[in-house]
Amino acid sequence: IVNVKETGKIWMVDYTDLKNLKTTQIDTAKFLHDGGFDATKRYFLTAANASDKIVVVDTKTSKLEAIVDVGKTPHPGRGANFKHPKFGPVWATSGLGDERIDIIGTDPAKNKQHAWKVVQTLKGQSGGSLFIKTHPNCQREGNGVNVKTHPKS
Repeated sequence: IVNVKETGKIWMVDYTDLKNLKTTQIDTAKFLHDGGFDATKRYFLTAANASDKIVVVDTKTSKLEAIVDVGKTPHPGRGANFKHPKFGPVWATSGLGDERIDIIGTDPAKNKQHAWKVVQTLKGQSGGSLFIKTHPNCQREGNGVNVKTHPKS
């Protein structure tokens, strides 16, 4: 997976035959930045930070799955995967431009009505943040999610 930042294109490169690389270009939103996979490792979610969007690509089909509107200047790092008690598997991102933490549904098979939509927005502190992560214990059934946006909070 290659984010070609300013072009708004993602290249899917098939390395099966190194002498005959196959590249598929996917048109997305401009100014691609960082991102990561959903919990199944099938879907790649990446920030188009100057467009205030998250781009979702199905790595199995090499096709654009969705473009999701989020808060200002998303900057997820790899993003955070966890199981939401109401919406099932989700992926979260924070942003540099506002205090939002957007939670996106990621299970089109069992939770189609929530897939690739912002299902919940949490309010962080003031000017936004870089990156978001989860602790392994958050993956267990019934655990909540803690969001810490300031070292003294």
